[in-house]
Amino acid sequence: MFAPVYLDWNASAPLDPAVREAMLPWLGERFGNASSRHEYGRQARAALDTARAQVAAAVNAHPTEVVFTSGGSEANNLFIKGAAAMMKPGLVAVSAVEHPCVREPARQLRRSGWVMREVGVDAEGRLRADDWRSTLEARPSLVSIMLANNETGVLQDVHAHAAEARAGGAYMHTDAVQALGKIEVDFRVLGVNAMTLSAHKIGGPVGAGALIVDKRVELAPLIAGGGQERGLRSGTENVAAIVGFGLACELAAKQQREEHDRLLVLRERLEQSLAATGAVLFSKAGDRLPNTSFFGFEGLDGETLVGKLDRAGFACASGSACSSANPEPSHTLLAMGVAPELARSAVRVSLGRDTTAQQLADFDTALARIVHELRNLAAMAA
Repeated sequence: MFAPVYLDWNASAPLDPAVREAMLPWLGERFGNASSRHEYGRQARAALDTARAQVAAAVNAHPTEVVFTSGGSEANNLFIKGAAAMMKPGLVAVSAVEHPCVREPARQLRRSGWVMREVGVDAEGRLRADDWRSTLEARPSLVSIMLANNETGVLQDVHAHAAEARAGGAYMHTDAVQALGKIEVDFRVLGVNAMTLSAHKIGGPVGAGALIVDKRVELAPLIAGGGQERGLRSGTENVAAIVGFGLACELAAKQQREEHDRLLVLRERLEQSLAATGAVLFSKAGDRLPNTSFFGFEGLDGETLVGKLDRAGFACASGSACSSANPEPSHTLLAMGVAPELARSAVRVSLGRDTTAQQLADFDTALARIVHELRNLAAMAA
């Protein structure tokens, strides 16, 4: 028997041991409120300042552009709802493959008189050029296009889209939660007005994230109170989580290039085996994150496959962790034109810092056996 193998790094990465060590003092002997004027408070404020500088450096932003939040969902909501609250109602445009924490707040703006538009994607999951052009012609006020898709790993050309959107007068935001630590993420190069990050995708703690936002962008806060985070996110700061987030960003930026190449080699080997097993690889021709494979098997059920793989000792996903309670097929795959039956067969494998070639070889063997068994059962039932 071998130890269980974790292949769901896009859902959450395990806490890096170095990050845990950095957090521990702030879960015990260091407990000051960063707004307090005494030494305990000054220590906490200094720790927040260090973490803010670490997060900013990881994405080539200025520390004053970092607004700490409880995670990626809050950061996405803060930009979309916060920016909209400072504008006259207009058009908000998001891609058809955005995470629900972008799509849902954009939909909610309709209650305030906004019009929402989803920009279509092609069969690989990239923005359709014709739909993007017509969206720009409609003069959106707010645009949010994710940098890397959490299910397929497909990368959008955010740099080009941001230049076009901003030329038309729109505020441009990107959800970079899945991209950080896997590819280079540069706030200046991307040219966006705002960008979302999350700690637990890169070996940091759950419950910490950030909105990187150009200070010229006016936002109404979602949470009012004591005026923390430049008045954009009131509430006593979670120092332990933010300290962990800061170090996780520093480590992710240092390790990104080496890990990118290592994971790409592993993914390519995995996908060769998947193809030999008869899998349909989604977004195979698209520019993708190096760690993500999304695939399906004609006639099989993805939830059943994931359940059997789990019992065999392999943790993977049938899609986004945030939509795992939804029995409907992946909205990303449907937007790409994948038939619903094939979309229901989807399984996502995402790799990380602890993934080894041997683990993937064992996964290949188990998957081939399970697929063979399920096909035999289906044949007998027919």
